Amino acid sequence: MADFQIIRYDDSWKNEWDAFIKDSKNGTFLFRRDYMDYHSDRFHDNSLIFLSKKSIIAVLPASSSGVVFSSHAGLTYGGLVMARTITAIDVLEIFQMIMSYLSGNGFSTFIYKPIPHIYHKIPAEEDLYALFRLNASLVARGLSSTILQEDRLKFRNIRKYGIRKALKNNVYVEQTSDFSAFWQILESNLALRHGTTPVHSLREIELLASRFLDEIKLYVAKINQRVLAGVVVYLTDTVAHSQYISASPEGRELGALDLIFDYLINDLYSGSRYFDFGISTEHDGFYLNESLAYQKEGFGGRSICYDRYELRIST
Repeated sequence: MADFQIIRYDDSWKNEWDAFIKDSKNGTFLFRRDYMDYHSDRFHDNSLIFLSKKSIIAVLPASSSGVVFSSHAGLTYGGLVMARTITAIDVLEIFQMIMSYLSGNGFSTFIYKPIPHIYHKIPAEEDLYALFRLNASLVARGLSSTILQEDRLKFRNIRKYGIRKALKNNVYVEQTSDFSAFWQILESNLALRHGTTPVHSLREIELLASRFLDEIKLYVAKINQRVLAGVVVYLTDTVAHSQYISASPEGRELGALDLIFDYLINDLYSGSRYFDFGISTEHDGFYLNESLAYQKEGFGGRSICYDRYELRIST
């Protein structure tokens, strides 16, 4: 049995935490503390660190609310981040430690969101096996559309038509650090179609983009200097991920998003392992937005899952 130690994260571990995320086999910049802590006022951090001979072997980005412990509720995914040297037996023991920690601290529910395999630098699904051994229940499944860049499918004709229309009308694409015009389009669309707001406010996305200049990028389509559409891209070691996608009515009419995605997929990020559009599902995956999925599949995206598991804690 391995001699592991479990401790709760505090700010004194920030540098070691961030260094571990960078060197881990499945961590992304979303787990660096300058990203996780931007919304610390809304989520009570309860992240855990696992040590072996005083060195970090795994971390669990996590938050808690009452008796519910979540692999971080403020993140799209947030499972166990593991060292390259970790083994399946190690992870089984770590999960037993997690369950004991939760039981001893009065938690009754453990929500776990594994890191989708497309973000893994090397295979890292030991946690899925541990969840199976613990009889975890799959309670939500988001369906995302993803392109394997080395074996891309051809765009559907409707997407090619949009690209030609955009070019014919002198629409062009550029990267910008000015999020304000695009955020107005995004907020308007979300309010009109779904009665919601973006996960990040304009101030928050500007803050994060300033902290992660190499990882968070905004690309917009314009005509006569007027923003028609935009895509916010999150860049990790293996994935170029579309975090936000939106177009104005004029932008939709002129094929502005088609032009942006043509540039991102076939040019700028053609060397990435994956291009991921994000999920097209709602209500924990029980509703598929078919028109949205159709749009993403028109660029060659095919399905991968963003899952959420639940475990009941014995006290």
